[in-house]
Amino acid sequence: MIRFEHPTMLWALALLPVLLLVFALFRRWRRKALRDFGDDRLVKRMMPEVAFSRAGWKFSIYLLAVASLVIGLANPQVGTVAVEGERKGADLMILLDVSNSMMAGDLPPNRLENAKRAISQLIDQLRSDRIGLIVFAGESYVQLPITSDYAAAKLFLNHISTDMVPTQGTAIGAAIDMAMKTFDQVSGTSKAMIVMTDGENHEDDAAAAARRAQSADVVVHVVGLGSPEGAPVPIFQQGNPVGFIKDENGQTVVSKLNESMCREIAAAAGGVYVRASTAGSGLDVIMEQVDKLEKKAVDTRLFESYEDRFQLFVGFALLLVLVEFFISNRKSRKLGGLNLFEVK
Repeated sequence: MIRFEHPTMLWALALLPVLLLVFALFRRWRRKALRDFGDDRLVKRMMPEVAFSRAGWKFSIYLLAVASLVIGLANPQVGTVAVEGERKGADLMILLDVSNSMMAGDLPPNRLENAKRAISQLIDQLRSDRIGLIVFAGESYVQLPITSDYAAAKLFLNHISTDMVPTQGTAIGAAIDMAMKTFDQVSGTSKAMIVMTDGENHEDDAAAAARRAQSADVVVHVVGLGSPEGAPVPIFQQGNPVGFIKDENGQTVVSKLNESMCREIAAAAGGVYVRASTAGSGLDVIMEQVDKLEKKAVDTRLFESYEDRFQLFVGFALLLVLVEFFISNRKSRKLGGLNLFEVK
């Protein structure tokens, strides 16, 4: 797979047609000026050492050098080729609450963005563990199956929003059950879940689902997002806040963190509960527990990182400039005396 580190640099390639047009206009003006000076054959006989055709060749080489330099500055990269390999780690499934209450601002800018930022930092720390993503509200969806492709995990993470699940609510139990089905049961690796939620509008028996997970040797940790004091839930139209959600009495709804439910889920599955704050998500505490899991070596598909290839294009551009520099506009004296078409 090929990508460009700085794709905006490729817009400079639009200058090539402009340079070509300028050169064409210059050649046209030059030919007209020579015709005004005298007959073409007479002018050429007066300047026998001038190679009129070489200007076009020199400009073509120059144009190719500019194109190669622009591509080099955009830094083409190759990589992400799947190769067979062996890893030694655990499987980690992130269950992220995307209900509307996750837009409350008691964790600026909001609970959901704080959670996404924490997950991104967690992915940066992973080395051999696999990761998966499940989003849930009233329903659950697998956003990313278990994978060792951390770049893909970040890509999917960036596109998570509260609009992904139309059914509102907080069905944590259903999300845990879905995660159990999503895990790779063949590999035999240690498995853990991290539920990131505010626990509001809790619907099903999440503690029972957590106990089922523990019976299958899967630990469930919980990160509480929000504050006990809570915050109003904003309403958005076209990406802009236009007010807050109100109840049937017209009162602004305040979304509060349900810590007791979060603690109950973690305790039921032998996991730990931490509450996220503005100082940190608490995922470092949970990752210490994940690191204690037994690591088992299994075969997997690894993904090579991107490698820069700008050197090839910059070097080629410099070579072309060097070639263009040594192409003279004058004819060679040795070749100039050779006239294959002279009539004697």
